[in-house]
Amino acid sequence: MISRRAFSLGSTAAGVLALAPSAIGQVPASIDTLPASAPVTRLPLVAKEIDWRLLGPDRPATRHFCAYDGEPFKVFRFNRGTRLAVDFENRLPDPTTVHWHGIRVPYLSDGVAPLTQEVIPPGGRFSYNVPLPDSGFYFFHPHCDETGQVGRGLFALLVIDSPEERKVAFDAECFIAVKDWRLGDDGQWIAMSTDEGAATAGTFGTVRATNGSIVPPRVEVPAYGDVRVRTIVADATRVIDLGCETEDAALIAVDGQALLPPVLLDKLPDGVWRMGPAMRADLQVRVGAPGTEVKIQDYRSGQPYLLTTLVAVDKGLKKTAFKPKSLPASTAPQPDLARPKKMEYLLQVSAGPTIVSPALPADDPLSKALVDSLCVGSKTHWAISRDSWSTQDALRLPPPLEKLTAGTTYVVACTNVTKHVHPMHLHGHVFRVLSSSKKAGMPQYLADTVIVEPNESVQFAFKATSGNWVFHCHILEHMDTGLMGWFRVT
Repeated sequence: MISRRAFSLGSTAAGVLALAPSAIGQVPASIDTLPASAPVTRLPLVAKEIDWRLLGPDRPATRHFCAYDGEPFKVFRFNRGTRLAVDFENRLPDPTTVHWHGIRVPYLSDGVAPLTQEVIPPGGRFSYNVPLPDSGFYFFHPHCDETGQVGRGLFALLVIDSPEERKVAFDAECFIAVKDWRLGDDGQWIAMSTDEGAATAGTFGTVRATNGSIVPPRVEVPAYGDVRVRTIVADATRVIDLGCETEDAALIAVDGQALLPPVLLDKLPDGVWRMGPAMRADLQVRVGAPGTEVKIQDYRSGQPYLLTTLVAVDKGLKKTAFKPKSLPASTAPQPDLARPKKMEYLLQVSAGPTIVSPALPADDPLSKALVDSLCVGSKTHWAISRDSWSTQDALRLPPPLEKLTAGTTYVVACTNVTKHVHPMHLHGHVFRVLSSSKKAGMPQYLADTVIVEPNESVQFAFKATSGNWVFHCHILEHMDTGLMGWFRVT
């Protein structure tokens, strides 16, 4: 396996982190997305277990809840252009890593064992170089035993601000973290994964909640004001249809990237935005006169499920006509669609561990790398075009799905031939969703995760960045049981 490595903040050349070839062998260049002169903020970060009263203050505390810095649903906020020098410590009883979801980090800080680092053992430490080149709404979470650790609460929200975005004024801001919990009647954890769930739509929680509360939050906001509602599906399985009880609402950003122009929710199919695990959406919601309420709901159920209620209180604002606000354009590299290279992949059921891609050369430093058994499931249920990620049936790192060229634009046609939804996430890149075979009239948008429905083909495009990057379903049991592959970009 690749030896653990730290990063160099000062001795960079041409944006490439200085590495020790004797330690890691011949690997793709790990490209930094900020200049060496970028301001540095040191961030101590600890993963540990706590007790947390998920079922309410009068019910038993849930033991072994996982949280960063001991604070559930913590929101970290920094300015665009900052480099985080993260000093991470693992105080969990099990190995872990940290993945900076949606952030364009150098791949050696991407947190995927054994592709970019070894797992961090209990009591271990790791230094992450996390440049913040783009504003937006992101989060971070483990990428080992993700079903279990995220299932017990190990994730945090990350907001990156910029001067340009601050000029787009809102009257209030509200966070909605959709996360269910696998709890018994005594408030203690039950099995996070089941064979039946892993092989179908996923194992759903027994308790629905918003921001860790089984009572939907009520948030006071200025009457007649525009509220920026930042929603994330932090659940391992659930897919929601995000909507609200007002015509004065618009989708203004997806996965942290501005949607230009913004789109009224009423103009979207069924008046909702469908979101799967790891997906984020920013809504602009106008509230009415003092005392009125706007309910933010999940409409993907027999009865709408209330996520949060916005309660209008008098703050002296005057009623004006509703107008969607345009956020600054994304600063992420954009694909060049003039002459892209094309790739096609099937999301499919697997009868067992299967690999059809050419093996890595014997002298490749990853050719003998082993996947830690604690990071994956015990069975193989899924595959990407007949390639399955390693499980406990076969722990050798599989070969890459493709070898790509940095700076080249690729258009991926991803077709789901299974009976279940797959939200597909590409590490290290922002891609443009171009089209869907089932969602007529859907606008093109930028994202890092896209839902592919059963019998749907989705096309998306990205400009490849040097590194080893995984591509996987974010229904975590699907990922754990085969539905993950990786690209080598050189």
